[in-house]
Amino acid sequence: MKDEDLKEFVKDKYSEIAKTSDSCCCSTSCCGSSPETRTKQIGYSEGDLKKVPKEAVKGLGCGNPVNHLDLEKGENLLDLGSGLGIDVFLASEKVGPEGLAVGIDASEMVQKATEIAKRNGYENVEFKQGEIEKIPFDDGTFDAVTSNCVINLSTNKLRTYEEIYRVLKPDGRILISDIVTDGDLPEEIRKNPEAWASCIGGAVEKVEYLDIIEKAGFENVDVISQSTFESYDELETEILSMQVKASK
Repeated sequence: MKDEDLKEFVKDKYSEIAKTSDSCCCSTSCCGSSPETRTKQIGYSEGDLKKVPKEAVKGLGCGNPVNHLDLEKGENLLDLGSGLGIDVFLASEKVGPEGLAVGIDASEMVQKATEIAKRNGYENVEFKQGEIEKIPFDDGTFDAVTSNCVINLSTNKLRTYEEIYRVLKPDGRILISDIVTDGDLPEEIRKNPEAWASCIGGAVEKVEYLDIIEKAGFENVDVISQSTFESYDELETEILSMQVKASK
């Protein structure tokens, strides 16, 4: 499948998630549980869930990146692949009314997240349609960029991190939660669009992923946590959830 066809397949999958009242997360191990349960499983606390609209809780992701990002009042944050906005809404409290929390995603997610924000009276958040490989903002716009289990879906991860670097202010920083591997994935999984949409097929080895971040220009690249994301008896490769920070 060509890159563009793969992107459309993934977009269609997540557009369907935006339209449904429930969904299955990337990990097959949490399918069947409630969105609230899945959200806690990936790192959000009960307190986090009380701070955001219930409609934004889908159980998608592989971590809680905003929890590890020391945002300050008045800062501007960008969330890549923001879904229905859980990380944007959590960030909005941290940056305060003088700051701005922005999310980009496909049109259906953006429409839904915008409706949720309006219904709940958020004034310092914004959702915009866009691709993470071509971020629709000017150079040096944001103090921080975050993403939760989305960059693994990109077919050009270096391009994505170069775009992140571009839109960050000098001394800006990132805190990214994503899926990586410890070992090679079989080619049949790499070529399987369903595996890509499940956050597995596009995952690269941890060392390669960190190298991509450095090649994009980032410094002080540091893995702050990692854990097993998914286990497959038929694979020798381990699928990891990793949270990494770096600075411009």
